[in-house]
Amino acid sequence: MNKKMTINSIQKTKGIRPLVMITAYDALFAKLFEDSVDMILVGDSLNMSFAGRKDTLTATMQQMIYHTNAVCNGAKNTFVVCDMPFGTYTNKKDALKNAIKVFQQTDADCVKIEGGADKADIVKHLVDNGIAVCGHIGLLPQSVRGEGGYKVKGRDPKEQQQLIEDARAIEEAGAFCMVIEGVISEVASEVASCIDIPVIGIGAGSDVDGQVLVFSDMLGLFEEFTPKFVKKYINGATLVKESVKRYSNEVKTREFPEDMHTY
Repeated sequence: MNKKMTINSIQKTKGIRPLVMITAYDALFAKLFEDSVDMILVGDSLNMSFAGRKDTLTATMQQMIYHTNAVCNGAKNTFVVCDMPFGTYTNKKDALKNAIKVFQQTDADCVKIEGGADKADIVKHLVDNGIAVCGHIGLLPQSVRGEGGYKVKGRDPKEQQQLIEDARAIEEAGAFCMVIEGVISEVASEVASCIDIPVIGIGAGSDVDGQVLVFSDMLGLFEEFTPKFVKKYINGATLVKESVKRYSNEVKTREFPEDMHTY
């Protein structure tokens, strides 16, 4: 069994080796992932993967706490990150109240907050009150409706400079690491090199401090669409459908259950 990562050990990987993060939403998959990853993100992406919604915005604190508890139960030896859902950290008071709920009601090791310099004061307030924070800059899924879609960041000098300022602000506020999403690879590399905490990429190239993928994407289980940055390691949806079809056929023909499956 691997030794569980801590905030300090995560920070010490900077410049040494890439961090491996994956999403999970239940105990079953969390346990399957535990031996291969450093960190598990209970992402609000569950709102799409599990709830069938078109985006993450309707995820609730109740949902996140439920799924975070399930993941913590399944992966007791893995560093677990809980996404703060949309609307739960619009000001310092609400952010602290909701982050305290996460820490009191789950075994999550930290919370994750989307936003750059505009959220630095909230990150600092949480850290000052004993809440470990993972930042999230670049493409922000919780802002997708406000921005009119999912848009790659860092395409022009103004955006590039803003990303650097965002990263520095979140680091200075006390975040121990951050996710950078949907950013031109050269820009993401520059962002990672200009701060001292790990920068974990998703759709941000390989020259950062780690990678995260949504498990249902990388296992080929989510069929609606596949982002360019996703590599499918297996065609999970096809395998599941074929297995269930075989089971169905065997039930109908009475091939299942056989004697070995009967008391």
